Amino acid sequence: MDPVSVTVRVPAKVNVQLGVGGLRADGFHDLANVFFAVALGDEVTATAGEPGAGVTLSCTGPDADAVPLDGSNLAARAARLLAARHGLAEPDVHLHIAKAIPVAGGMAGGSADGAAALVACDALWGLGTPADTLLELAAELGSDVPFALVGGVALGRGRGEILEPLPVTGSYHWVFAVADGGLSTPAVFRECDRLREEAGTGSGDAEVATPDADPALLAALADGDAVALAAALANDLQPAALSLRPALADTLRAGTAAGALGALVSGSGPTCAFLAKDAEGAEAVAAALRASGSCRTAHATHGPVPGAAVAAGSPGIVVPGPGA
Repeated sequence: MDPVSVTVRVPAKVNVQLGVGGLRADGFHDLANVFFAVALGDEVTATAGEPGAGVTLSCTGPDADAVPLDGSNLAARAARLLAARHGLAEPDVHLHIAKAIPVAGGMAGGSADGAAALVACDALWGLGTPADTLLELAAELGSDVPFALVGGVALGRGRGEILEPLPVTGSYHWVFAVADGGLSTPAVFRECDRLREEAGTGSGDAEVATPDADPALLAALADGDAVALAAALANDLQPAALSLRPALADTLRAGTAAGALGALVSGSGPTCAFLAKDAEGAEAVAAALRASGSCRTAHATHGPVPGAAVAAGSPGIVVPGPGA
């Protein structure tokens, strides 16, 4: 008997390194993107819809009113893409998104929901789609969607969609400071290009070296060395995010002053990420940030964690990491 609904949990990400190459002719940038999945995450529940209803959406949680509930939503696009790949007609499915990942916050919340919808609909419809096909569909949806499927820690190349799993030891404790309002990822990349031109270095791929992962950062992850990881945190988009949202500098200072080992803007921002010594330290940093007035709220969490997975009590599929 087919399941009536399937719930999938999916993690947010922080980019512990985001190296950005020059602007390519196709409008994208080559990246060296070290993704790190954290326990802060969303849940997407796929439920069999009424015949003829098509794909419908609902959303609850913080910033739910900022989540589009039309065909532009990545979860809805994922459901349609999966159905089309299997030659199915317009699917009748309702997708409910329980949001915890900040919206437009640089933590890939929309991408996470797209990945979760792929897994949930695949299980709901009993398709048994191979993992490599799910990853291919995820890459069609967006650069960050494949990582949300696999989780853990991985190096993303190309636009970020070509993944290589990375060795990591231990668990790390993070704090995420959520800003008021979001930042447009394309706008942050445009500002990055503008700042490079203004600095006289050029912004094209013929002028900016192709980025690569920092060996010191990779060694810190493999060794389980939080202090060394904090020293190696890097984000080439951070100057652009600070240019567009100067108040983020106050948030970074507040978290560092509260004892964080390291701090950076997460992805394209405006969420700021802080690496703490331990769970107690993370709670202290989060409390200090909430009291500082420099952010809307702050969450302590940990990682790395696995990618999109069917919740207990729902029928499931297993999505192995790239190369598995």
